[in-house]
Amino acid sequence: MFRREIPLAWLQLIRRKGRFLTAIAGIAFANILILMQLGFQNALYDSNTRLHNRLNTDLVMLNPTAQNLSNLNTFPRRRLFQAENFSQVISTAPLYASIAFWKNPQTRKDTSIIVLGFDPLRPAFDLPELPLNASKILFPDTLLFDRESRGDYGEAIAQIDEGQRVTTEILGRQLVLGGLYEVGASFVADGSVMTSDQNFLRIFSDRQAGEVSVGLIRLKPGSDVNATANLIRQNLPDDITIMTRQEFIDFEADYWRNSTSIGFIFSLGVVMGFVVGVIIVYQILYSDVSDHLPEYATLKAMGYHNGYLLSVVSQEAFILAVSGYIPGYLISSFLYDLTRNATNLPLLMTSQLSLFTLFLTILMCAISGAVAMRKLRSADPADIF
Repeated sequence: MFRREIPLAWLQLIRRKGRFLTAIAGIAFANILILMQLGFQNALYDSNTRLHNRLNTDLVMLNPTAQNLSNLNTFPRRRLFQAENFSQVISTAPLYASIAFWKNPQTRKDTSIIVLGFDPLRPAFDLPELPLNASKILFPDTLLFDRESRGDYGEAIAQIDEGQRVTTEILGRQLVLGGLYEVGASFVADGSVMTSDQNFLRIFSDRQAGEVSVGLIRLKPGSDVNATANLIRQNLPDDITIMTRQEFIDFEADYWRNSTSIGFIFSLGVVMGFVVGVIIVYQILYSDVSDHLPEYATLKAMGYHNGYLLSVVSQEAFILAVSGYIPGYLISSFLYDLTRNATNLPLLMTSQLSLFTLFLTILMCAISGAVAMRKLRSADPADIF
């Protein structure tokens, strides 16, 4: 029975090849829309937590009013000194962060950049390039530049690699790019630069050393991270908040997911793609059922039950889902590569993303098929004979 049913569903679909190809194109379009929106949404969260994932710390201290890495109110540095009194803590270190406009060293155009300052002898980020370049940012007005920043930097990066002097400006102060590291761009800024805490305070002259953006707390090996976080929370004033590194990553992602319009827009795009797919498949299946209504009525007269007829429509919906998903997936993969190369955003076609989209595609075709099946109720043999 199963081998007979599949050819019938397939033959009905390809009987009108133009309609079948139109259906595949429509489903592929819906898939592209869903995959691109989901890809941009994941890139939004991943790109804005790249630096968080590289933090060389166990616990993070923040001002309770902090919203995200680009909008961090400061807290008193003495809170870090107080945290060092806990037996589980090895060391603490301040991290200074601020968004600024700098002159692209290659084009001399102003663009946004994240400036990060820390003690070069205790790198704030777990990057292989930092220990190698720590001595460079000990020199006044010297920065390290993210080679994966978005924009026209190819020539400047090549010059830095060759050891040539490359200069830029931030807030009217001339600075030297003395080395490179690799992290990547985000939705907040085109990239980042890192320097010593002293250089940071020279650039942002209105900041005081006691005004810390992020506090980094390293614990002794084997310490219970969550228990220590709770202990510090309970014993320090409420003008700071303590998070684990993973909580800090989730904190940033939640900000973009729930507190900004861009996260909502991407989610809405996924819903709209799903709705478009449901409508397209419904129109195709409804038209197909209507065209073959006399044949369905004849099958009923021959003794076939409604269950068999409904299974044929269900199989048509499944065939449409798979047939439309394949070109949609391939085109989206090409667009992912194109966008990633143009923006340096982490737009990746993961197996989880592709399987989730396939599930949505099968679901939208199943919903369309379920609605179109109502037409089969009117397939009455009495209307034929």
